[in-house]
Amino acid sequence: MSDIPPDLDWIRAAPEDATGPGPWFELAFGEGDGEDDPEAPVYIRETSAPDVVVTTNRRKWDAFVLGVQAGEFDHFVAGVEGFEPTAGMDDQVTP
Repeated sequence: MSDIPPDLDWIRAAPEDATGPGPWFELAFGEGDGEDDPEAPVYIRETSAPDVVVTTNRRKWDAFVLGVQAGEFDHFVAGVEGFEPTAGMDDQVTP
């Protein structure tokens, strides 16, 4: 982890009412060449394994989040208890 900045501000991706240790995903946004730098690093880790960090960039992270919001990944969780397809995506989810 030597190339991971030690002073990152990790943000836990968990429901506001979540209790306990998780495991949860945590994100940290690294510095880039300006506030909207699409190549600025984004660090992702899991609370149960904080030394394992995946790095991507802001452009890819934003595309992933938009894809999740659009329901592009719903097919990965079809059949999982509690799953409800994204509105308007019912006919695109494959079991």
